Parts: sequence; C-alpha cells; structure tokens
Amino acid sequence: MEEGPYKYIRDGDGKVSRVIRIGTRKSQLARIQTDSVADKLKELYPEIRLEIVGMSTTGDKILDTALSKIGEKSLFTKELENALERNEVDLVVHSLKDLPTTLPPGFTIGAVLKRENPHDAVVLHPKHAGKSLDTLPQNSVIGTSSLRRAAQLKKRFPHLEFKDIRGNLNTRLKKLDEKEDFAAIILAAAGLRRMGWENRISQILGPEDCMYAVGQGALAVEVRARDADILEMVSVLHDPDTVLRCIAERAFLRHLEGGCSVPVAVHTEVKDCQLYLTGAVYSLDGSDSLKETMQTSIAATDKQCAEEVDERVQRVGVTATKISGEAQDGAERLGVDLAKLLLSKGAKEILTVARQLNDAR
Repeated sequence: MEEGPYKYIRDGDGKVSRVIRIGTRKSQLARIQTDSVADKLKELYPEIRLEIVGMSTTGDKILDTALSKIGEKSLFTKELENALERNEVDLVVHSLKDLPTTLPPGFTIGAVLKRENPHDAVVLHPKHAGKSLDTLPQNSVIGTSSLRRAAQLKKRFPHLEFKDIRGNLNTRLKKLDEKEDFAAIILAAAGLRRMGWENRISQILGPEDCMYAVGQGALAVEVRARDADILEMVSVLHDPDTVLRCIAERAFLRHLEGGCSVPVAVHTEVKDCQLYLTGAVYSLDGSDSLKETMQTSIAATDKQCAEEVDERVQRVGVTATKISGEAQDGAERLGVDLAKLLLSKGAKEILTVARQLNDAR
C-alpha cells in the first residue's frame, strides 16, 4: 500500500512495516554493489523490508562514445536521481567516482562505505599471461576509456599504445578475450574484486605507475536530503577514514573544476591522525604534469557531541553527522588548498588544453 510518498507492507499477522526501496543500475556489478549495501542494512536493521529497483541510465545506453566525449557529468546517476526525486525509490547505491562533486539540490550522500582497494588493475589477454605492462611487446595496444589512466600510463610506458574501450566489465573482458584488438585492459581493481574476478588481475598499479580517480573503490548511498529518518538509517554505514579521504579528494577535484573530461588523479592515506593527499593533473599525453602532496591533522579536538553536527551541512555532497565536523572541515580545506597550490603552478592551463584537445578529438 502507498501512504503518501512511502510504501508500506502488511504481513500475515497484520503488522505494517515500511518498505525501503533501493534504486540501482542494471549492470551485474551495480547489482552486486547494491546487494552488498542491502545486506549490511538487513544485518543492522533486521525488521526492515527492502526492495531493489533496477533501471538503465544514459551511460549504460550510449556505448559507442568515449565517456569523456559525452560531456555529461551525471551520466550514470541522472535517471536514478529522477526516481529518488519522484519518490519511486528511497535510496540509491552508486560508485562514488560516478557522482559529480556538486549534487543537484535536494540530494545528499548519506553514507560512504569502507573503501575497497582504490587502485587500477591490469588485465592481460590470455596469450600474454605472466607479463606486465613493462614486459609487453613494443606497440601493444592497451584498452582504457579513462583519460586519467591513459595520460599517466603513456608517460610511464612509452612503448605501449592506448585505445578507448567502452562497456560494462563483462563486455570489456569479452572484448579483450575474444578479439585480438587489445594486449591488456586497465580496470578498477575494486570492481573486479566485487565481481569475484580477482584471478584476472595480473598487476595492481601502485601510485608510482598510476594514481587513482577521486572516490575510486568507495560505494556511496545517495538519499533525499530532507529524509531525516533514511539519512539516520544509512549513516551507520559511513566509514570515517574513507569519508575523510573522499571529502579531501572531492574538494580537490571540485576546486580544480575537473570532471570526466580531464586527467586528474589522487592518492590519499590516513596515518597517525594525519590525512595525506597527493593530487596531480596531466596533459592528455602525460608529457606535462603537476603533482604535489599536502597533509593535515584529523585528530578530533572538538568536544562537540555527534548530535551537534548540523545535518544540513554538506561537504562536497556528503552528509556525515557522526564524524567530527572539525575533521571533515580539515579534510575539505586540505583538498581546496592542494588545488590552489596546483593552480598557482599552472594547473589551469594544463587542464584547459586537455579539455580543448579532448573536445576536438
């Protein structure tokens, strides 16, 4: 039965409970990610009823164009947000790296879950088993649709060539295995692990080879900002270190005004109450780059109890009422300060040229 914007269900003995509807993309990976969040919620709140609603997004439909060319920031998220706005679903699970750094009004990220391995992975064509990017033959073709990956790897492995490859994980692996077009493809390690395909990972790329995308490896739960009860319910899923790292990364990207169409990469770590952020920008061929590291303390010195964090305050789209507001502000400032440092050294010019070249491709 529908009661106002919510959906309720009456079970056999007449007890009425609210059904929480979770929206997801239809791809296998999106379903696995959504199911993992649903399982966690079930564990924490055994009495709630969950229903999963699958839908296709623009990004899933336009498969013949490079992502960076489509130029739409909310490629994989728009349709899901529309459903959220129309009260057709109550929460949506995304890969955080698909979510723009500024969300449309009325939405917020109510949970950022513990991050999977955020690094990129090399998946080799079976005939190259045992090799690495270093040892692949001259002019081997590597498939990646990410300007960020291509820019870093072109510079690092000049003997290789890079070509676009689109489609979901299953499609890309199929293209790799069944044709001779690619010697290897580069994918996020997190997605491969969630799909149970670790055995296909030939090499994990460390930060010296390839730094990752903002938010890579983390799952985010997007909700309606005014839905206090849902916000409260999902907030227990927040992983404090991941939240602070991702706030810093997102603040860095937002201040640089980067998106899918420019090569921007990051690396973060939390060690002894310090948050370290390394950020870089690249020209499309990687020949021109700027990279810097900064750190800040995230030890919570504020004595405010968690209740006092204003839940209307979003930091780069994230609402986290149970994590020290001071630590969150520090993380956001760190991202902005690092972006300012790179901009003062000429990042704007590098990104502007990259954007223009990419548009002209």
